[in-house]
Amino acid sequence: MPSRERVEAFLKEVVEGSHVTAIADFYHDDATMQENLGVPRSGREALMAREQSVLERIQKMHTHPVQIFLVDGDNVAIRWTFDRIDKDGTVRRLEEVALQQWRGDRIAKEQFFYDTATAWGLVGPDGTVVQS
Repeated sequence: MPSRERVEAFLKEVVEGSHVTAIADFYHDDATMQENLGVPRSGREALMAREQSVLERIQKMHTHPVQIFLVDGDNVAIRWTFDRIDKDGTVRRLEEVALQQWRGDRIAKEQFFYDTATAWGLVGPDGTVVQS
């Protein structure tokens, strides 16, 4: 079961932009990640490689500070907001909830839930989503 401080350390690392390092530091070797009801990806090394490949295709991923997260024993829920800045400078936003199952102080299983119709909506100059 993770302590609240351990989960906060994970959140801090992701918000600071260290997405690949966060996987290395906080996930089990046999961890899985799943998008909505898609096929889970498994293995920490594979998760790190996929995250790195996603980041290489864009200019930057900005993770907003987390406002809401819940810790209940081995279960953690996080509301994430990500802005993807494409190489042409276009900004797109994803709002998602991640449900995690921890084993000890590391993540064993994670599933992301988001609305595919509004995922990665175009963000206007005022910071609001203008098009999905």
